[in-house]
Amino acid sequence: MTASPYAARPWLALLTEAQRAPVDPADSLVHALRDAVAQAPDRTFLAYFDGRISYREADELSDAVAAHLAARGLERGDRVAVLLQNSPHFVLAVLGAWKAGATVVPVNPMYKSGEVAHVLRDGEVAALICSDRAWEAYLRQTAAGSPVRIVLTACERDFQTRDDPRVLGFERLPRAQDADDLVAVARQGGRAPEGRSPRPQDIALISYTSGTSGTPKGATNTHANVMHNAERQAAGLGLPEAPVYYALAPLFHITGMVCQFGACLVGAGTLVLTYRFEPGVVLDAFAEHRPHYTVGPSTAYMALAARPDATREHFASFVNLSSGGAPVPPALVEAFRERFGPYIRVGYGLTECTAPCASVPPHLQAPVDPVSGTLSVGLPGADTVVRILDEQGAEVPFGQHGEIVVRGPQVVPGYWRRPDATAETFPDGELRTGDIGFMDERGWLYVVDRKKDMINASGFKVWPREVEDVLYTHPAVREAAVVGVPDGYRGETVKAYISLRPGAETDPGELAAYCKERLAAYKYPRQVEILPDLPKTASGKILRRELRSR
Repeated sequence: MTASPYAARPWLALLTEAQRAPVDPADSLVHALRDAVAQAPDRTFLAYFDGRISYREADELSDAVAAHLAARGLERGDRVAVLLQNSPHFVLAVLGAWKAGATVVPVNPMYKSGEVAHVLRDGEVAALICSDRAWEAYLRQTAAGSPVRIVLTACERDFQTRDDPRVLGFERLPRAQDADDLVAVARQGGRAPEGRSPRPQDIALISYTSGTSGTPKGATNTHANVMHNAERQAAGLGLPEAPVYYALAPLFHITGMVCQFGACLVGAGTLVLTYRFEPGVVLDAFAEHRPHYTVGPSTAYMALAARPDATREHFASFVNLSSGGAPVPPALVEAFRERFGPYIRVGYGLTECTAPCASVPPHLQAPVDPVSGTLSVGLPGADTVVRILDEQGAEVPFGQHGEIVVRGPQVVPGYWRRPDATAETFPDGELRTGDIGFMDERGWLYVVDRKKDMINASGFKVWPREVEDVLYTHPAVREAAVVGVPDGYRGETVKAYISLRPGAETDPGELAAYCKERLAAYKYPRQVEILPDLPKTASGKILRRELRSR
């Protein structure tokens, strides 16, 4: 029997001694909070425009939230849905729910009523914490047909006074008569209930997948899963003491939850929040707070780079910039570095492995595959084993394409009450990602595309990423997405959707010809459509499925 080439974990040779060292995480982020309070009680934990909340204050405020939830009948193991933007309210709601012994169900604030209703029913959610505007607009009606019995609402203009009209230009609403006010509850004081501290094996989060292939499923991220990756992030980024994190990724998304909120808390740093992504607001926050680290999708960096007022000085404080959640074209990384200075380090992970399972260490830069032009998404962690399998489940040699599978302490035990889906996706505890990729002999991982996004044009395989990477080298292209569309002759043909940089001009024929010069005849897009913007998820992923449905 041939020994597995991946068992040797060749990537370990490229990691530093500190990155290979074992981590000994606390039991949960609640325990990490208590450690931070003991270490630096008066240090700013949350910065929200002109508002500041210290570690001591955050501990007291979240204690009061936990006490209220318990007094209202919330039991250990109950589910609490949190539907909020990037504000202190989100952090206090999550910590309060955990202190009450509950499992948090983070919900995308962009979800419509039907999507939220599925999460509330499927998760058997007992408590809902949301914005007052969402409650009045549609959540009151949605929650009425669900298991929810406790409701707290919040005005996200609280905890600051600047009221930036670009993101906080909404009016305050009268206090709802059928819901408790989160901020009032937090400020009334109270002690978290005894005996409910989270245990490592408890489910910290039920994180619902985006539902690209059917009804969204809830991945059960345990406190041990969360803490392992948060600790690895905090230890491996090379940040100074008391680091400042900017929350570019939404906190409800696993990347924001672990790589920003979790890692910041583990390192007793400061987390800068600005409600939601708005490029001008983000640049102002960079200038005001001088963050050391942020992580976000490539589309966010594209939007920042498209701002004519963005300068190198905006990014001068950063020690590390990361991108995750969506593919990053090599052309974007180089163009960003040339204009602003920092090198964007890519990471790879899924909800099912609690954010990263591979990343580019701060002392290295990712190689580009010379054959395909694909940028590596990094090296697996010291505790992680990544393998590449063929369609029969056998390992392929280094350099060959196959499905990426992951085993490690960040991989979730399964899906919430979905034993069939768990057995299919996690055979023997190993995550089948559904992503196609390859690994080189040194251990660098490359993601080619999603299995289901492969285009079959006259029997030839076309991976959208390869075409998109070429399009991103065109000076007029801001965003690109490639999909397969029905074709009577070829079965499927390649279609590209494009948005342009501000002030740029081109036409579909010119873009198709540009690709034809650089790609095999069966790969270049026969159809090109230019749109003002491409549809995206709240975490910044371009939605190919929406483009296909056009």
